[in-house]
Amino acid sequence: MASCGNAALAAEPEVRRLQPFVVTGTRSEKPADDSPVRTEVVGTEELARTHARSLKEALENVPGLQLREIHGKSGFELSLQGLGSDHVLVLIDGLPISASTSSTVDLSQYLLVDVERIEVVKGAASAQYGSSAMGGVVNVIPRRIEAGTRAQLQVDAGSWGHQNASGRAGEPGMTHALLGVEGGSERWRLRLVGDVNDSRGFAADPAGWTRQGDAVRREQAAVRLSWLPQRHSELWLDASTYREDNEKRYDYFVPPVQVPQRKTEDITRERVVGGTRWRFDSGLRAELKGLHERYDSHTLSYSAAALTGERQSALRTDHASLQIDLPAWHRQLWQLGADLHRERLAQQVDGIGELAAGEVERVARELFAQNDIIVDDRWELLLGVRWQDDSDFGSHVAPKASLRWQLPQGERWRGVLRASLGRGYRVPNLKERHYLFDHSALGYRVEGNPDLQPESSTSLQLGTTLHRGETLTFDANAFLNRVRDLIQTDLGHATVVDGIATYTYRNVARARTRGLETALTWRAAAGLSLNAAYTRTHTEDLSNGRELTRRPRDVLRLGLDWTAYPSGTVSLRGRYQGHELVDQESDARSPAWTTVDLKFNHTWAPGRVLFAGIDNLFDQQRNFANPSDFGPAAGRFFYLGARFTVGTQP
Repeated sequence: MASCGNAALAAEPEVRRLQPFVVTGTRSEKPADDSPVRTEVVGTEELARTHARSLKEALENVPGLQLREIHGKSGFELSLQGLGSDHVLVLIDGLPISASTSSTVDLSQYLLVDVERIEVVKGAASAQYGSSAMGGVVNVIPRRIEAGTRAQLQVDAGSWGHQNASGRAGEPGMTHALLGVEGGSERWRLRLVGDVNDSRGFAADPAGWTRQGDAVRREQAAVRLSWLPQRHSELWLDASTYREDNEKRYDYFVPPVQVPQRKTEDITRERVVGGTRWRFDSGLRAELKGLHERYDSHTLSYSAAALTGERQSALRTDHASLQIDLPAWHRQLWQLGADLHRERLAQQVDGIGELAAGEVERVARELFAQNDIIVDDRWELLLGVRWQDDSDFGSHVAPKASLRWQLPQGERWRGVLRASLGRGYRVPNLKERHYLFDHSALGYRVEGNPDLQPESSTSLQLGTTLHRGETLTFDANAFLNRVRDLIQTDLGHATVVDGIATYTYRNVARARTRGLETALTWRAAAGLSLNAAYTRTHTEDLSNGRELTRRPRDVLRLGLDWTAYPSGTVSLRGRYQGHELVDQESDARSPAWTTVDLKFNHTWAPGRVLFAGIDNLFDQQRNFANPSDFGPAAGRFFYLGARFTVGTQP
């Protein structure tokens, strides 16, 4: 940007240094205000203040995001701007991660062991991302390894009180530990990290069989080796392993008694990533990276202690990505890239393959081009196009355009206006076409539909960010997403055999989501900051005029950060989610709910922090007797912990 003569960047060096740098919107690092694609950031300070242990906990305070439980599994998925989790692409350092059900990414399965920040782009505004990015992109940016040495240890434990699975309020219901060691020279650097999160689960009635919160043990370990042969070049290899053991317990009514049911699931994920980045004196930059990931799941189902089913699922993902940034030319920044993606799925139940071909495969080849045009010191135009060729559905072209205008600056005010228009495209994933979810013990089955067609969308984003000095920031964004052939579970045409309802997926002819996102941050005084964010969303199934299910109209976020004394901070996080439609046929709705979290941090010596928190302070919990109530499952949760950091890194 500097080589293109961005005078605005040079005019306010101190202000601009306060802006977080982002890469997800354009795949080129630039200050958030200078990005033509609106990007929201969860930084290290927020992660430390709120004690986030997983990607799910890190995202729960981002304005407008809806986190909801994955049906029949021990995890959470993400929805935004009225589009579901299948439309949100989740990345780690720009590379995709496997979905827990070959469709939905389980945010609880990604522990935050070495994260610098998390970036969120809403809508299909960026040409850099293809299928599954119709609703937006979440990109987890790893922390860079610095020369020197550094070690970190964190331990914490918490309790749901009398809802602990053991029924004893005084003992831990969850324990967590993280250990990381890293460092090296100017040329070679190494990081080793491990994380264990062990939850015993919780129950509204610990004396009964049913647990409303599953018992889940999650373990993650990773190693990263980097070689920096030159100042602006790097080669790296990153390998990680994840293991999850969970147990679900519930009752199923078989007249005249309730029969205890149990399901266990063992999950392993092996991920290997390698890549290289080079920047030359001419301004040319190149990046090549790739991954191989194995995701295996082994599920056992029991009824009254008798084994009733065994499922094994194996998903393999390979992805390679190339990006070339050309030197600045006549105030233009050209970027070219290519992605190659392949995933394979195999599934067996009781030793018998459930997929017609034994194993199904999807291959996608994608090319993209982008031109970032610096029109003058105030105007910037980003034009992009992405071509995608899918092994089963052929080729598709998706153009994108974004415009940024820096508003005239006053003595106290500065700001930008942004507008983005893009085409989104998503082919049906392997789950929707081939997977079989057999939850007969719960009274239903969901079968894949091989006749599904790809979804497409048009996304319009129009917004502004305004700053008044360093004390007040206001952000507003209006959005409109028009979707063709939206894929939904077909609840209206279920077949029932022997009391088991069988559902499948279908393409909704047309759907629309629209709304307004607003956010306000006020630094009221030294050591006191307040923020508020409100999102209003309207959705409509244009084939019948009804709103789409599981999309709340109103989402409100409130936050307060207070430095109570020089070494101590107090933070409050409040969330309100309005009612949401659960079933179009019966018009059943899940009621609105509100939760408040309280966080405390005390630095008692350099690199030594004691922390505590109360999640769901006022003990807001759903009515478990109402199947249409999707409010918070977990009640009040207390925890204590300590974090120790030592090292010689700058």
